[in-house]
Amino acid sequence: MRDKFDYFVVFAEMRTGSNLLESNLNRFSGLECSGEAFNPHFIGYPNKSEILEVTQAMRDADPMRLIDRIKATPDALGGFRFFHDHDPRALDICLDDPRCAKIILTRNPLDSYVSWKIAQATGQWKLTNVKRRKDSKISFDEEEFGQHLSQLQAFQLLLLSRLQTSGQTAFYLAYEDVQDVDVVNGLARFLGVDETLETLDRSLKKQNPMPLQSKVSNFDEMEQALAELDFFNISRTPNFEPRRGAAVPGYVAGVKAPLLFMPIRSGPQGEVCAWLAALDGVTEDALPVQLNQKALRQWKRRSGLHRSFTVIRHPVARAHSAFCRKILSTEDGAFEEIRKTLRNFHKLPIPAGAPDDSYDRRAHRQAFVAFLEFLRANLAGQTNLRTDANWASQAAVIQGMARFALPDMIIRESEMHEHLRSLAQRVGYADPSEPVQPAPDKPISLGDIYDDEIERLVKSVYQRDYMMFGFGAWA
Repeated sequence: MRDKFDYFVVFAEMRTGSNLLESNLNRFSGLECSGEAFNPHFIGYPNKSEILEVTQAMRDADPMRLIDRIKATPDALGGFRFFHDHDPRALDICLDDPRCAKIILTRNPLDSYVSWKIAQATGQWKLTNVKRRKDSKISFDEEEFGQHLSQLQAFQLLLLSRLQTSGQTAFYLAYEDVQDVDVVNGLARFLGVDETLETLDRSLKKQNPMPLQSKVSNFDEMEQALAELDFFNISRTPNFEPRRGAAVPGYVAGVKAPLLFMPIRSGPQGEVCAWLAALDGVTEDALPVQLNQKALRQWKRRSGLHRSFTVIRHPVARAHSAFCRKILSTEDGAFEEIRKTLRNFHKLPIPAGAPDDSYDRRAHRQAFVAFLEFLRANLAGQTNLRTDANWASQAAVIQGMARFALPDMIIRESEMHEHLRSLAQRVGYADPSEPVQPAPDKPISLGDIYDDEIERLVKSVYQRDYMMFGFGAWA
């Protein structure tokens, strides 16, 4: 029985059927579930002062102590139920432990919300005798339900992410499955128990079997509120772009200025670095770069009241800059191998070598449009080439930054002259210089080929950036 797991946890919420599931698990001689072992308000059950000879105070001082006792449950696989607001220290222990079996029990959020509200109103949280059932209609509160739904979804996403990134899986149950003896027996086999049940425990009764219309006083109002909820997240812009890291070594710190520039590639990186160096009268080579997270934390401590910022560029201008500097160019820093693959396999109409006089505006526009078509597939994960930071969406890059720290300010390139001066003044530079205006792309500028079709195409590639940052047309 202990070949697979040392203990188990049932991830659930109030009014999801976890009491019934526990009752049936405890009917197996090889399983023992000890209630809500890490509920911050009690231990195991509301009327208990201890479980497995561990008191609430002992558990609060050291959650691992109780988990060790559950692991040591004699002649059975021990476990407990865990809700989203239970002790997060215990959650980390369980999720990091592949020897802990994970069971995830869910229920329709609306049903669990209504059931929870009725239990609050009646004070009846369990029912074993139908004659004693208490009844009440509840009033649906849209804001309260929204919070309820957000909490459930956030917890489920946390569980999913932690299990995915650690290479683990869970046994999933819906509320209806708890009443299916075959499913419960399957769960026992998942836990390593060969014993089977012929029937389920029927001592716990369904408390509110009526339809929702009979349980909600403002049913029409509830229907209207639910109709406006995006249950399936349909309004979300589809995003198949790989998640990005923080890219800390690319950050640029001031020599004396307590400013940290968190660049987004294919933006005005050179111009901002030159401006940052000019604040202290040094060359760009003197700026601290290639910092690791430890060194950057040390810089933050030394700098005291520091500020961090990044600069976003219009997606059309940024895509064109990436194309000209990294794909069309054959100079140092260009992506020679990607360029070759784009020419040979994606049929990008660019010259084999550096563009010459025969490469005119028409050829450049055709090549840039083809590159944008490649980007659309690349950001959707449909090519075998990496999604490079030079053309990854700016939203994804900034989300990656958040893995270390978010910038204090996100500045638009079109407004950086004003905002960078203001930022420098806030950290003690009375009359800072303005950053240099970026030079037009070479060999052909964006203004020479831009039109409505290019704008529409870029917008289809970078939907998230347009939506998240409110970009309008480039010109």
